[in-house]
This record gives sequence, C-alpha cells and structure tokens, in this order.
Amino acid sequence: MPRASRIAPKEYIYHILTRGNNRQDVFKDEKDYRRYIDILQRYKDRYTFKLYHYVLMRNHIHLVLETTERGGSLAEIMKGINLSYVQYYKNKYKHTGHFWQDRYKSIIISKDDYLLACGSYVELNPVRARIVEDPKEYRWSSYNAYAYGKKDFVVDEHPIYRELSKGKTERRKKYREFVKGMIKDKGAMKGEMNRRAVYGSEDFVKEVTREYRVEAMIKPKGRPKKNEKDGK
Repeated sequence: MPRASRIAPKEYIYHILTRGNNRQDVFKDEKDYRRYIDILQRYKDRYTFKLYHYVLMRNHIHLVLETTERGGSLAEIMKGINLSYVQYYKNKYKHTGHFWQDRYKSIIISKDDYLLACGSYVELNPVRARIVEDPKEYRWSSYNAYAYGKKDFVVDEHPIYRELSKGKTERRKKYREFVKGMIKDKGAMKGEMNRRAVYGSEDFVKEVTREYRVEAMIKPKGRPKKNEKDGK
C-alpha cells in the first residue's frame, strides 16, 4: 500500500511538518524567520496555494495549506520552499550536509471544524513546548492574525473561521475561546496528530482512505511491542 505522504491530490488541505536534520536548528535569528516567511509568499504567488495556519519553531515548521486546481502540486510547493530556504541558510551560515530531516510529513485535513482544530494544534506548538503560556506571546505563527486581527500578509483566512461569526470582533473572540478550550480540555492538543495520515470526520476519513487506498494512521516502524502484538 502506498505511503500516505506520497498521496497528495490537488484541492485538498494538508498539515505539513518539516524538521531540521537530527532536530538541528533551522532558524538562528529574526532575519531567518522573516526570510522563510518571504519565501512562503513568493511560492504562494508562483503556485497559488492558500496558507491557512503556520508556526515557525526553532527546529521545525508546521504549515496548513490548500492546493488549488490551477496551482502547483504539493510536491512542487514544498520542494520550492525547502530548496529556496536551504540555499539561503547554507549561504549565510556556510552549512554543509543534510539540512532537512528526510521528507516532509503531510496529513490530509477535512474542511470543517477539524480544520479549526488542526489550526489550533499548529498554533499551540509554542505552548506545548513551554516557550510561552499564551499563544499570543509567540511572534512566528498565524495565531494573532486569527485571534486579534493582526495583519499577516501570508495568511489566508479560511471559510470555517469566517463561519464563527459575521462580525470580525466577535469572530476573533470566538476563535480565542476555541483555542482556550483546546488548552483547557484537550491539553493544548498534545498528541493529536501523532501518526495520522488523514484527519477529519469518520465519513471523510473513510472517503479518503477508500479513494486513495491509504491507511488513516501511519504504522510505527520496526517490530511491534509484545503488548501490541498480544492485543493488550
């Protein structure tokens, strides 16, 4: 059965995770973060994808993006972004060797409340990492664009967010409350995306796994543990 990360039909939403090789830092100063965001905008213009949520962490990156029918494929988009940033980083820091850890990981996301949940998962990374207590304190994410209306030229507000309320002020308030609920009731979404290949309602998961012949969960590598093998 094909690996889920290689199944990337157009006009789907994807949660992308890219790590530095051996979890090495991929950002060392403010200019690095800003350059990566500039690269995102450049490839948005080239491949006409929509970027809904993001967070740039010191040694890894999360993106939630939607490919379009007339735009580039997910593979083209990520190859362009990753290669462009690697060239910048290697030139600046004289880095040699592998930069990214393997290939990026991708999860297909349904365009409903699960997209809001996925967005909050992404934006709560700094909270789970105990870098900040409140996601608004972290500069390099899409949270403040949704929660407070901060101008972020690289973010596209998605329809599910707009459905929270007709008014901008009330919509932002409801988004803040939604994310607070994820912190309080779901432990900042810890473990929510572990080993997932598809994230959505039961019907959505069945539809995607059936149509593209993929597993909804990625099986761990190596031999199964005894308790897993015995069903305990």
